[in-house]
Amino acid sequence: MKALDVITIGRSSVDLYGAQVGGRLEDMSSFNKYIGGSPTNIAAGTARLGLKSALITRVGDEHMGRFIREELAREGVDVRGVKTDPERLTALVLLGIRDQEQFPLIFYRENCADMGLCEDDIDPDFIAEARAVVATGTHLSHPQVEAATLKALQLARENGAQTALDIDYRPNLWGVAGHGEGESRYVESAKVTEKLQSTLHLFDLIVGTEEEFHIAGGTTDTIAALRAVRAVSDAVLVCKRGPMGASAFTGTIPDTLDQGQIGPGFPIDVFNVLGAGDGFISGLLKGWLDGEDWPTALGYANACGAFAVSRHGCTPAYPSWEELRFFLSRGVKEKALRKDAELEQLHWSTNRKGDWPEMRVFAFDHRIQFEEMDGATPAKIGEFKSLCLDAVMQVVKGNSGYGLLCDSRLGRDALYKAAGQGLWIGHPVEWPASRPLTLEPEIGEDFGGLAEWPLEHVVKCLCFYHPDDSDEMKAKQEGVVKRLFSAARRNRLEFLLEVIPSKVGPVDPATTPAIIQRFYDIGVYPDWWKLEPFKSDAEWAAVVDAIQRNDAHTRGIVVLGLDAPSEELFASFAQAAKFDLVKGFAVGRTIFGDTARAWLTGAITDDQAVGQMAKKYADLCAVWDQARAQAKEQAA
Repeated sequence: MKALDVITIGRSSVDLYGAQVGGRLEDMSSFNKYIGGSPTNIAAGTARLGLKSALITRVGDEHMGRFIREELAREGVDVRGVKTDPERLTALVLLGIRDQEQFPLIFYRENCADMGLCEDDIDPDFIAEARAVVATGTHLSHPQVEAATLKALQLARENGAQTALDIDYRPNLWGVAGHGEGESRYVESAKVTEKLQSTLHLFDLIVGTEEEFHIAGGTTDTIAALRAVRAVSDAVLVCKRGPMGASAFTGTIPDTLDQGQIGPGFPIDVFNVLGAGDGFISGLLKGWLDGEDWPTALGYANACGAFAVSRHGCTPAYPSWEELRFFLSRGVKEKALRKDAELEQLHWSTNRKGDWPEMRVFAFDHRIQFEEMDGATPAKIGEFKSLCLDAVMQVVKGNSGYGLLCDSRLGRDALYKAAGQGLWIGHPVEWPASRPLTLEPEIGEDFGGLAEWPLEHVVKCLCFYHPDDSDEMKAKQEGVVKRLFSAARRNRLEFLLEVIPSKVGPVDPATTPAIIQRFYDIGVYPDWWKLEPFKSDAEWAAVVDAIQRNDAHTRGIVVLGLDAPSEELFASFAQAAKFDLVKGFAVGRTIFGDTARAWLTGAITDDQAVGQMAKKYADLCAVWDQARAQAKEQAA
């Protein structure tokens, strides 16, 4: 069995998508950043569907190039074939959604990195790992990248791999339309037709729109164009027909497109056509490489295209395999798919980046507790929180499964330093001890402050909620949490909800499960739950059941410490570790309490403070790891 299902080769860019919809590109004031370029999109789209995918391209030796490489890795794409070009910049594309029919875009590709790809970048051993190699038309437009592409295709064929072409005709990237014509999909060119036809015999599968087959076939009569392609290629030809779906032709081209093999279509509202073709071929490749018949493969492709035209961005719109299967089984309930709450929750929860099977979190997001200590000032608290981060990094030593909770009002410098370190970062929003729940001023009355947060930050909210609260109290708190959850999703931030009912009223084994169910009932689906420890298996089982029956894809639970003595924490870890949904702990004062009081009064040095906290944190991590290991042994 080969290590890779598919290698794509060609364009790679950063897409800057206008965040405002319905206006001119000239007037858009902010942009969302995504990976882009057809082969890059296809590599990510197929990875989401469970294929083992890889990309061959070049990126610049700068921030945007690193973004593409890192984002592809997060999507599960093999990046060994992504070369860093020391001289050229990563390509950029500016895009916008004007209305249902106009999608302006500008390509910034002058001597860009992916056009520096050369034959030496094609490793025969790497190509030999793949079941299929997919090329896109743009990289046939210049001699150097054409030579690299043809080498990859030839090696693929020599190794018995399948080959596919996404015609991907962009007239201005072939030099037959101007810079302002990025939206143009068809300009007649005999030279382009001749170049394409010289390569079509190399492919087992050729995919394009009617306009793309027009350029490949040299005529605007679609049937005649398909026949012209058939005259030089035995490939399966798949012609995309927009809202009418697609037709596949395995042999002689019939008299009408309707006589080809077709798959089910989906009546949905069009929001954004950009990237729809890349989504389509991702689904098609999934079906093709899985050995499905063409109607089934076209059904996958049409569904993936439907997702793409319904959402903002290209790659971010593509479905996971679980999402695709759910959609094909359930069907269309809301024609504007991005407004289908059930589907969007599944899309979000099955496409999150990163994996956190274990969570060892040092929580120093406390504010009141620090402010009440002798010698505390905002500046000194900030310095101490940076020492807390130093303690974390002493323990982490490049390993995964570690994190921190830190606020930005007193701990801003520590938050800045933590960025990009591979840590899980929780960032609190609640005003300390507020009840009813209010938020830190930086969040803003419209919650717009979240737009400034790095995407790696997790919105953490502590809500002192109890089932026995008055209707007025419940309504106020639920309203804030619902708006906060929506704002987090809008800004692509994960959300952690912490509830500690024992602090505001009597509790029994049914209390926390009832709270959890209530938040799901009002449409709040936390990525994470932060809960106080429970003393029995039955209590933990009830909590886990309340979460899993509402959200099978939740990240999990972290157990808080409540300033408990070490012995109590150890016992609570042993109890919690029996449940796989409990990923670890988030403990603070047990680690920093005594040390902070000593440091703030000048009794110990920075190094002593870091050493003390690092030891306590490491000890807790070891206890958690031991508890988890013992739980697994007992369950085996």
